[in-house]
Amino acid sequence: MNLLVISHKETWRDPDSPSGFSTIGGFPFQMKALSELFDRTAIMAPIQSNKLPSGSIPLLGHHLSIIPLAEPFGLGWRRKLYMLYWTIQHFSKLWQAVHDYDAIHTPVGGDIGTIGILIAIFQRKKLFIRHCGTWGEPISWVDRLLQRFLERIAGGRNVVLATGGAESPPSRKNRNIHWIFATSITQAELGQIPAAYPWLPGQPLKLITVGRLSVSKNVQAIIKAMPNILEKFPASTLDVLGDGEYRSELERAALELNLTKTVTFYGNMSHDEVIRKLSEAHLFVFPTRREGFPKVVLEAMACGLPVIASRTSVIPQLLKNECGLLLDDVDPYSVSKAVIDLAEDANNLSSMGSRARMVAREYTLEKWRERIGKYLALAWGALKEEVHERS
Repeated sequence: MNLLVISHKETWRDPDSPSGFSTIGGFPFQMKALSELFDRTAIMAPIQSNKLPSGSIPLLGHHLSIIPLAEPFGLGWRRKLYMLYWTIQHFSKLWQAVHDYDAIHTPVGGDIGTIGILIAIFQRKKLFIRHCGTWGEPISWVDRLLQRFLERIAGGRNVVLATGGAESPPSRKNRNIHWIFATSITQAELGQIPAAYPWLPGQPLKLITVGRLSVSKNVQAIIKAMPNILEKFPASTLDVLGDGEYRSELERAALELNLTKTVTFYGNMSHDEVIRKLSEAHLFVFPTRREGFPKVVLEAMACGLPVIASRTSVIPQLLKNECGLLLDDVDPYSVSKAVIDLAEDANNLSSMGSRARMVAREYTLEKWRERIGKYLALAWGALKEEVHERS
C-alpha cells in the first residue's frame, strides 16, 4: 500500500539531505517511522523560500519521497483569504496526487491538511487523520468546526487519532476517535541517552526549557521567576532552546530584569544537541498554557530530568508517578515556588529523575508506530504488499 501525507509542515530544500529536503521538530522522525508501515510514502508539503534554519533534520524514510508545494503567504486571516487562491492554483496537483495513492494521511489542524481531507473523502480514499492540536480545546471557530467534522466522519475507512491522552476517550459522540501520543525518541536512543546528574546543594542550579517561543508556551513566566529563584540559589541559570515570533520579547524581558548572564537563548538546535543540553541540566520547566502532546517533556524525562509543568493536556498523566511537580497556576511566583520547593528537597530529585526515565520508555517511536499500525490495519487490512506474499 502506498501512502500520501498532505501536511502544512514547513519544509526546506537541503542539498545535504539524501531526499533533497529537511524540516524541523519531531515531524521527520515520525514520518520515517510511519513510512516503515507502507510500501511507499510521499509527503506533500510547502517549501519555504527563506534560509534553511539551524537544527534542521533531513526527511528520510522507507521508499520516501517529497512532492513540493508552493509556500502559502500571510498569517492569520490574511493567510485564510490567500488560501482560497492557493487552493485553486494547486487543486489539480493535489487532486492527482490523492488519486495516485492508496491511502492519505493528513496531520491537522492545518489548512493544507484540511484541504487534503476533503479531496480524499470525495475520492473515497482510505483516510488517516491525526489531530495534532489541543483536542477538545479549540482555539478558533475553524478549529471548532474541524473537530466537529472529525467527530462526524470517524469510523470505517476514516481513522481519526487525537494527539494527547486522558483516562476518558477523546470524544463522547464518536468512540472511533482514539488518543495517540507524540514522540521523537527511538528505543535505541533511549538506551544511549546519558542520565542527567541530579542537582546537589552548593552546585549551580541549571534550569532548561525547550519549545517554540510563542506567547502560549509561557516562557516569560520562567524568566520573570528567575529573580526569586536567584535569591534562594544565586548561581542558578536558565537555558532557553527554540525559536519563534516571541523571542525578541523574551530577550527584552531578560535584559530588563538584568538576567543576560543568567538566561541564555540558543535558538533552534538539532535533536542530538537538544538531548545533550537536557542531559547537562537539573530541572526541566514547562509552564505552557496550551498543549497537544509535548514531545519535549518526554525528551526531558528520557534524560532523567524532574519536570515542573502546567496541569494541561496529557502532562498530569506523564507526571503521575511523581516525576516532578504540576503547576496549578502558571504565573512567575508559582513557577519560582515550584523550583525552590523541588530544590529544597534535593534528596528526592534523583528518584524523580529515575522514575521519569522509566516512564519515557513507554513512549518510543517504535510503540507509536505499532499503535498507529494497529488502528490502520484494523480499518484497512494489510498495509504492506509483502504481507500478502508471505501469507
